[in-house]
Amino acid sequence: MNFIDYFYKHYQNFKRNSYGKKVKKIAAKCGKDLRVNNPSYVSENTFLGDNVNFNGMKIQGKGKVIIGNNFHSGIDCMIITDIHNYDEGLAIPYDKTIISKDVAIEDNVWLGNRVMILPGVKIEEGAIIQAGSVVVNNIEKYAIAGGHPAKVFKHRNIKHYEKLKKEKKFH
Repeated sequence: MNFIDYFYKHYQNFKRNSYGKKVKKIAAKCGKDLRVNNPSYVSENTFLGDNVNFNGMKIQGKGKVIIGNNFHSGIDCMIITDIHNYDEGLAIPYDKTIISKDVAIEDNVWLGNRVMILPGVKIEEGAIIQAGSVVVNNIEKYAIAGGHPAKVFKHRNIKHYEKLKKEKKFH
């Protein structure tokens, strides 16, 4: 291994460690085996399970975000928990009131690159969200969803999924 390759490898590890330390410092709870490969930001109301992998996650707002075990995100994903009071506010287009809604993501969920999750959404176990999608409604267990707004277009092979889960084969 030449010097440049050696330096690059160690620099990448240094960056990953610093990204991970920042997430651990801010999150309300962080399980074991967190991996943060790109700059990621969480709120103090973020609760992370075990084996969470961020490749560039931004979590913003005052609402609670709960992410289960074996979660993987693509690059440039975002979870938003706050919305403006546009419906019954004292001004147009919205007033100064902020409405917070929790977001829950269960175990073994995978988000593709640039997925955005809006306030109040629950993504159930084993779901996959296609790159570039905007999730505005709950996504059911084992579903594969995509688009804007994200809609379920397929489901995982549940028998195979359950077999791998029983064998504890997690990436």
